[in-house]
Amino acid sequence: MQITGAEAVMRTLEALGVDTVFGYPGGAILPAYDPLIDADFTHVLVRHEQGAVHMAEGYAHATGRVGVCIVTSGPAATNLVTGLTDAMMDSIPVLAITGQVATSAIGSDAFQEADVTGITMPITKHNELVHAPERIAPAIKEAYHVARSGRPGPVLVDLPKDVLNATFEWEWDDTVDLPGYRPTVRGHGKMIREALELIAAAERPVIYAGGGLVRAGAADELYRFVTRLALPVVTTLMARGVFPDTHELAVGMPGMHGHFAAVRALQEADLLVTLGARFDDRVTGRLDAFAPHAKVLQVDVDPAEIGKNRDVDVPIVGDLKVVLGQINGVLDDRQERGEHDRFVPDTTAWRAHLADLRRDHPLRCEQPETGVLKPQTAIRAIHATWGDDAVYVSGVGQHQMWAAQLIPYTRSRQWINSGGLGTMGFAVPAAIGAKVGVGPDVPVVAIDGDGCFQMTFQELASAVQHGIPVVFCVINNGYLGMVRQWQHLFYEDRLSQVELPQDCPDLLKLAEAYQIPGFRASTVDELDAVLSKARAITDQPVLVELRVDPDEMVFPMVPSGASNDELLESAEEWHARVAAEQA
Repeated sequence: MQITGAEAVMRTLEALGVDTVFGYPGGAILPAYDPLIDADFTHVLVRHEQGAVHMAEGYAHATGRVGVCIVTSGPAATNLVTGLTDAMMDSIPVLAITGQVATSAIGSDAFQEADVTGITMPITKHNELVHAPERIAPAIKEAYHVARSGRPGPVLVDLPKDVLNATFEWEWDDTVDLPGYRPTVRGHGKMIREALELIAAAERPVIYAGGGLVRAGAADELYRFVTRLALPVVTTLMARGVFPDTHELAVGMPGMHGHFAAVRALQEADLLVTLGARFDDRVTGRLDAFAPHAKVLQVDVDPAEIGKNRDVDVPIVGDLKVVLGQINGVLDDRQERGEHDRFVPDTTAWRAHLADLRRDHPLRCEQPETGVLKPQTAIRAIHATWGDDAVYVSGVGQHQMWAAQLIPYTRSRQWINSGGLGTMGFAVPAAIGAKVGVGPDVPVVAIDGDGCFQMTFQELASAVQHGIPVVFCVINNGYLGMVRQWQHLFYEDRLSQVELPQDCPDLLKLAEAYQIPGFRASTVDELDAVLSKARAITDQPVLVELRVDPDEMVFPMVPSGASNDELLESAEEWHARVAAEQA
């Protein structure tokens, strides 16, 4: 059967089981948009190509499936760069399909030409410029496989316009043959036995749980492993929810703005059981002072992460779901032989100590009964309104840290944010993509800041046009809050270019312009009623503005470049430390 290259794109996506594509048409990709009319999947029309890739990310975050976006050449393709980098940093499986000028024009500086494969080579797991229509299906199929296997990540397929228009004899083959690409899945048996011996000998072990556990879908295996050995768990920003915060073994989130007990747990541990975590600088603080007494067991599907930032005593390369299954299998065998207890460390005193730290160092927020609304109060009220059933998507900044700290996450993929790259503008499109992925029965609540929101709020039009009912909660403090916090603490309160007037734009008028309900709360008295009204609307997008105290700062905090032992619990503690140093 003779078909065009453009038709091959659609047939390939259908064969791969793709159900949604986020995109924006244009000249070079236009041939693909004609057969798309009859394609057996949904297309969501975005308002900016960056929105398309963030929607694909949100979809992938929420579902574990590959998110797909399609745009044209030149500026459209370069507008994907931020999202692709974001996906690369956070190991998110995204397939980007881009148009390209005709092969005869490549290299001639043709209209809307850009070397997209060259530009995106450092920020994709794999990319390819396709030169013949027969290559379209294999290229997309292989890219899709690479995106979701091993350590997930973004891939890109660049399609010249003449290749899309050309006809050829269509054949479909389900197989993928990539001889040079063989990710290690199973852990080495000897290393697994050594890992269990290391755990059994530990007195202060900690599970350092990273986002790789979420990507691997390993929450059930983690829970079984952790609970049978009674190991305390800290969950990084990218792993929130992979182990439930409500469990007695959950210590909290480590890092620059982590929970006090979680930061101390890592510093005092004698063993880090590092699962899908990469010793990020926001977790370690000053690396040479991080967890100084701990041996390290590290499990990761990406061998490049093993020992990259910290020497490792027992390295295991493999898929976390598989490796934890292997470990649990060994424990099952030992239990049948009556030898299980030999592998169970005595963590009673250690767990009691961590429980004391949690009790003695809670998150602090003094909310007056009347007057200004504190952002922490607003975020706690959001969770109280939508509860554990919702998926929460954040932007980047103070509101992100408060949402990560204050909401007790109970399941994997309940929390979505931009961790590694810290991309402002992520929340609005990512929440739309997440909602498409999880479907009508799961509420999706975006918790955004006024700065982040203004970077991508044009995508509200996409949500309205396609009937995607996301709740957009904007924590509006009238500032670039995290930048202001740093200027206050480290630049003698010399505030430079951080003010964002709360009424510019008027968010209620903006909601009206987008033809969606809009609500505002500025005081504690207004908060619950406003959120209840928003909660009652489930058939269209809703915009909620929560005007909060601009002076509130995120604590605890480890100053940049400092050791985790220098963790601050308040601004007053920082100012006292500075005064003492100057005395």
